[in-house]
Parts: sequence; structure tokens; C-alpha cells
Amino acid sequence: MLKYEEIIDYVKNEALTGNFKYQKRLPSVRSLSQQFNCSVGTVLKAYDKLEKDHIIYSSPKSGYYLLEDFNNNNSFENAIIDFSSGVPDVETFPYKDFQHCLNKSIELYKETLFTYSDPRGLNSLTKALARHLQQYQIFTRPDNIVITSSSQQALNILSIMPFPNGKSNILVEQPTYYGMIKSLELNNVSALGIERGLNGINLEELEHMFRYGNIKFFYTIPRFHNPTGNSYNRQEKESIVKMAEKYDVYIVEDDIVADLETDKKNDPIFAYDTSGKVIYLKSYSKILMPGLRVATLILPKLLMDTFLGYKKWTDMNSPILSQGALEIYLKSGMFDIHRKKMSKLYCDRLTYLKNIVSSLQYPKIKWNIPNSGYFSCIYVDSPIQYDKIISSLQNKNIELLNTNMCFLNDYKSDNYFRISISKVNEDKIKKGIPVVLNTMQEYLV
Repeated sequence: MLKYEEIIDYVKNEALTGNFKYQKRLPSVRSLSQQFNCSVGTVLKAYDKLEKDHIIYSSPKSGYYLLEDFNNNNSFENAIIDFSSGVPDVETFPYKDFQHCLNKSIELYKETLFTYSDPRGLNSLTKALARHLQQYQIFTRPDNIVITSSSQQALNILSIMPFPNGKSNILVEQPTYYGMIKSLELNNVSALGIERGLNGINLEELEHMFRYGNIKFFYTIPRFHNPTGNSYNRQEKESIVKMAEKYDVYIVEDDIVADLETDKKNDPIFAYDTSGKVIYLKSYSKILMPGLRVATLILPKLLMDTFLGYKKWTDMNSPILSQGALEIYLKSGMFDIHRKKMSKLYCDRLTYLKNIVSSLQYPKIKWNIPNSGYFSCIYVDSPIQYDKIISSLQNKNIELLNTNMCFLNDYKSDNYFRISISKVNEDKIKKGIPVVLNTMQEYLV
């Protein structure tokens, strides 16, 4: 066994026996190098591997800490393997850095924290976002930006407000983000679906829907789609924009995990829009903390007054404290550092997932695993006993999202299984994925 592997086993064993405690600093790099009679570089290699495996995390100028309370879990073996979650692991949250930004936000905006403010959002934040979004090939004026209390609020308002095209139906990909499905159901909004499989969307069918479907807007997740993991290519994006202009249909582009993009040439649909038909939505919950409840919405001028009218009487204004903290986090450069760290973490996990799935051969099981993002998809090309698969996996301590929630009632399919890697390290992927695939194979009809 190599020396750095000995250190890894040592840290794991000490954690399991309770000698290393949750949220207590682990031995310093120098002390471990002396204990194991090795170089500092060897210890750093071990700690880096433990961090990549989502067992420990590093805090700048402080040291290394355990991610989980192993005294409560007792062992790695009995822990739940959660492939269902669509949010970051709490242990990846930048607590200390963001706490600093919150404190600064209180100092800067103490006079406006407890009063009503512009429903558009904090003026200084919209200016900071206009500059920041240029990194994503999003070029817009601060006046076109609205801060909402999460992307869900934005989707809810857009679904119920009237649009200048006077149309009434909302077109959604099938499957799609279940929060959008639920918003449509609760607001009794007329919705139509169009299939988006592992290979994308049928553009001819989309044009037919745009032309004859009385479509107010088309809700789409162009890259790292939830739940299929699929991304549109440039030709598809350009075609969608041209059709939107031709048939007077708006596009709501939900760029949920834009921050995890690794291909700098993969631009959002918004970048191809020249007619003011694309509404761009970006949340910060997938990269920072869901509890932040801050999202960025870029609206065409024709929609701004109507949207703000609905928003004002929904929550008056989004929380100033969260907005101020995000502004400081962006301006300080801490966001870019955190984004690079998270992007690498999820890319490494997806690469590992792809290697595991590729090594297992099941004729009826297809899959799409992107290079980045949160979500991958397994598709079973055969009738299956869907509920039994979900139930059986739960009995084996493996959680999967029930993707029936991602479909309109008339479009439901039992063949899609979303695999999220946000809360699973490589050890859990290695242990859990063969069980998932074997269980699917077992319940083929």
C-alpha cells in the first residue's frame, strides 16, 4: 500500500471509531507528515483524494474537517446513497465566506434592510450581475434584470401573467423540472408537452407546436437538462430562436446550472436572440445554497412592467440581506473560486459515473451522462415495473427521484430514471450504481 493510501485509511478509520469528530479540525498536514514519516506533498495528496471523495473539506487558513458525523452514521456502509437530490450537499456550502458577506451586507445596507425597496432588486446588485453575466455570454443592461426570490417565484409569475402575444398555452419539454409542472397544475394553467429524450428534441414537431399551438411561451432547460442531462447544440438553439421570432412565441430559458459549464463555447439561447423573445433565468441555489433564495431574471422591455406589477403584490421585494451578500460575494472574487471548485467536483463525479456505467452491459438500458452539471439519466427501453424498482431501491438504502413528477398527466412515462451526483461521492457511486442497474434489470416486464 502506498503511503498516501495509508493516510487515507487512517483518517477513515479514526472517523469511524469516533476519534475524529464532525466539525473538529483534522490533524495538520505537517503533523501527519511527521507521524507517517513522509513528505508534506504526500499528505496533501491524501487529503486531496479524501476531499474529492466528499469525505472531508478544506477551509482556507483553518485546516481540514470531516463532512459527515460518522458517530451518528456508524459506518460508510449503512449510509443512504442519495441519487435523488437536486440541491448541493450542505457540506459544500461556503459557510464561512458567505457569513463574512452577510456581515458586510448588514453594515452596508442596514438603513434599507427593514424597509421596502425596488421590486426589481438592489440596484448595486443588478449592476454587478450585468457585469458578471458577461462571463456567460449574457450581455444586457441592469434595467433589464429583476431579482426574484428563487427561480420558482419567477416561473410562477411568468406562468400566470399575460404576454404581449395574447396567447394562452405554455409548452414544456417532457420530461422537465417538476417545480414547473407543479406551478402549472396549482395555477390551472393550460399546458402542452413536447418530448425531449436522451437525444434531444424534434425540431419539426417543435415548429408545428409553435405554429398551431397558441403558445405563450416555451419553457426549456437548454443545457444539463433536468432530468435527462441532455444539452442542445448550437444549431438547435439557433433554430429555436428563429422559430420563436417567426411565430411570435417567447422562450423562457432556465439555465439552472450554468455555473458548472466547462465548455466556454457552449452559449445560452439568450446569446442568439436578436428579437427580444428570450427570457433568461438563472438561479444561485444550485451553486451556493438553496436557502439563499435569489435568482436573476432578464426580461424583454415589453414584459417588464407587467412582471413587476405581479411581483410587487407577491412579495413587495426580494430580501435585501441576501441580495447584498450575493453582491459582495460576486465582487470579492469568492464566487468564481467557489464555482471552479464545484465545477471540478461534479465533473470528476460524472466522469467516474460514466466509467462505472460503461463497464456494465445491459441491452435494454440506455444512458446519458454529460460532462458536467448535476443530472444524468438512465432510460430503460422496455416495459418495467417502475414502482417496484423505486421501492426495492429504497429498501436497499438507495434513493431515486420518482420522475413521474416531471411529466404532465397526458405525457407520463415510466422509462426515465434521473441520477443526481450532487450528494454522492465516488465510493457511493461505485457501490450504488450496479445495484440500481441490477434492480432495473430484475423488474423488466
